[in-house]
Formats: sequence, structure tokens, C-alpha cells
Amino acid sequence: MTPLTQHTRRAFLGRASQGVGAVALASLMNPGLLRASGARGVLGSLPFPQKAKRVIWLTMAGGPSQLELFDHKPKLAEMDGKPMPESFTKGQQLAQLQGQKLVCKGPMFQFQKFGKNQTELSELLPHLGSVVDDICIVKARTTDAINHDPAHMFINTGSQIAGRPSMGSWVTYGLGSEAEDLPGFVVLMSTGKGRTPQPVASRQWSSGFLPSRFQGVQLRSLGDPVLYLTSPNGVTRERQGNDVAAINALNKQHAMRVDDPEIATRIAQYEMAFQMQASVPELMDIHGEGAKTLELYGCQPGDGSFASNCLLARRLAERGTRFIQLYHRDWDHHSLLKEELPIRAREVDQACAALINDLKQRGMVYGATDDLGYAAQENITTVHDVHATMLHQLGIRHDAFTFKFQGLDAKLTGVEGGKVLKHILA
Repeated sequence: MTPLTQHTRRAFLGRASQGVGAVALASLMNPGLLRASGARGVLGSLPFPQKAKRVIWLTMAGGPSQLELFDHKPKLAEMDGKPMPESFTKGQQLAQLQGQKLVCKGPMFQFQKFGKNQTELSELLPHLGSVVDDICIVKARTTDAINHDPAHMFINTGSQIAGRPSMGSWVTYGLGSEAEDLPGFVVLMSTGKGRTPQPVASRQWSSGFLPSRFQGVQLRSLGDPVLYLTSPNGVTRERQGNDVAAINALNKQHAMRVDDPEIATRIAQYEMAFQMQASVPELMDIHGEGAKTLELYGCQPGDGSFASNCLLARRLAERGTRFIQLYHRDWDHHSLLKEELPIRAREVDQACAALINDLKQRGMVYGATDDLGYAAQENITTVHDVHATMLHQLGIRHDAFTFKFQGLDAKLTGVEGGKVLKHILA
């Protein structure tokens, strides 16, 4: 008898009529047999050493005030209540503030010095202060976007226009995933206890013009992690596996006739969903982490918090997921900044520090803004620079990593391109 490990996926699916026993046995003995073709990236040998294998991207949706958290400006305290100098804003788009009288506002919270370099951080971030020597604070990044949704699109895709692939999709398209039974690109969302949360659309983790199997998969923090993933009442896992094998065998036959790449996506989705029925419940169950770990992150099993999602991000990374993006909403404070910012900071400060301690990253402080914190002044960087640096750490040359779209070689770093921020790399 031919050893099971030598069977190809095509041969395996072709034998689906032999019953679900082969499906169950194969998934137990060799999970890689059922891995979707999307688990392998399109890039072969990489041009740079791969100093990072995965990305965990923490997004504070809405726009935290850098002047109250990371960029202390004593000059603003001196100018509190005075008119904003016109030289800073003349000729610029200011969203809802266009044409209005602009007045300076001094810091509402104190700053403290942390770490061996005496880096200044807000008193609202004492936990991050404890790990400040292990992170890099880029203070002089610029952006073309002035409103929330376009800004989300820009940081996620390198373009303010919807329809471009997200950075997570680019990374998994290029490198694939090491996860056997979980998506290569996972999104986690959390909402604090406060005002109406900042809306975040699913297009933020879209694969755009890349094959759709590279889009992000959102795992919900409360309730069923993935809707409709659980088998209906009366349907066993064995029966479901039999259905998946039969459906995919038909899809394979259809793909041979029409050569539609989206059929391969459909096959991959069926296979991944079947695997996730077993892997997702185990992933989401953090009871086994122990009391010390839960105390480190400041979370409780099943609470749906940002802290829980940080712990889940670490668990996903351990299981080989390539790109993990966390959104914490409620950062759009406006006139409620003094009341809301301390609440939001408490919701994320401890968990961010815990994740950093867990992952043991290293870094420094980079760049500077002007005296009022209005514009980047030293070591000015762009969103494209951040994307280029991220790809470089993953071993990818950003200006050579392209996908043919509408006659152009499209890139995550766009037509403008970016530069690798080598000064911030350990």
C-alpha cells in the first residue's frame, strides 16, 4: 500500500468517494496534506535575511493624541489659549476646522521620563514606560490623509483609494503562512467602554486585486469566533469532512475546465474552514495560559478585551499565522479628550507592554516634530517608509515585490516608493 504521506492533494480529493475515514485519518496523521495552496507564498529565495517571520500590528482606530501620549511639547503650555500661528497652517486642509479660529491648547496630562534614555511618555502609559527601551517611537511620520477612513486605508494599503490590497494580504501573498490549520492573515477587533466606537470597514483587510484567498479573516472576540463555522445540530465532523472532500473534488474538476483562480480560493476556503472547526476553539480558549499570564496581560478568558486579543495575537504567532492585526476602537475623542483618553490608555497600556515583554523586541526613539508638535521636522518618514521597513525585516525587497494590475506593476509602497528606515533597526 502506498504510504499516506506520499499522496498528493489531487489524489486525495479524487479518492473522496472512498469515505470520510481517509479525510479524518489524513488530517490527524498529516495536517499539511489538507493545507490550502495559499499557504505557500509566491516568493522563493528572499533577497534579505529574514529578521522577522511574522507581524503583529496594533491599530488604535480613531487617532490617539500624540501630544498627550508620546510627543511632549512644553511650548504648547506656554501658548495655551493663544492663537495658533498662521505660519503653521496657511494653505493646508484642516478637515472640519477649515476657516475657523485656531487656538493652542496646552498639555492636559503630565509626562514622565522612562528607561535608560529617559524617554518622555505620558503619565497615562506607565506600563509602556517600563518597556520603552525595547520599542522604537517614530515621531516624524507624515501622511496624505486627513480623515479617519482614508487614513485607515492609507496606513493599511498605501493608498487612500479603496480596492488596493492590504499590507497583511501583500505579506501572506509573498510569504504564505506557517499555520497548518489557521488563516495566514487574522484580524481581531475590540471595543472599549465609552462613546460610540470608530467604525472600521472590512475593506481595511481586503486582498484587493490579489487573489481573494489572501484577504484577512476576522475572528470575533465575543460569541462564535467565526460565524457559521460550527457544524449544524446533527451533523458530525466526519459527515462534514465527507461533504468538504466531495465539494472540493467537484471544484477541482471545474477548475480544470475553466482555469479560474477564484475556484482555487474556494477550494482553499472549504479546506481551511474544515480545519478551523477544530483549531479555532482551541486557539480561543486561553484558560490554559495560567493565572500569571492572564495577570500579566490584565485579561480574563472570554472578556473580548484588547488585552485578550493581545494574548490571542501571541498564540496565533506561535501557531504560525503570518500577519495579525488588532484594532481597538474608541480613539476619536474630540472635545472629550480629557475624559476619554485616560480610559482608553488604561485599556491598552498594560496589554501592549505585556505583549512586548512576551515577544522581547528591541528598539529606540526616532525623529522629531516642531515646537508645537504640528509637523514633522527631523528624520521625516512616510507611511511608505514604514511599509518598506516592515517588508525589509521580512526579507522582502519592497520595490521589486509587485503584482501586475491594469498594466502596471503595483506595489504596497506605491508609485512614490519608500525607503527602509535602517537607523531604527536593531
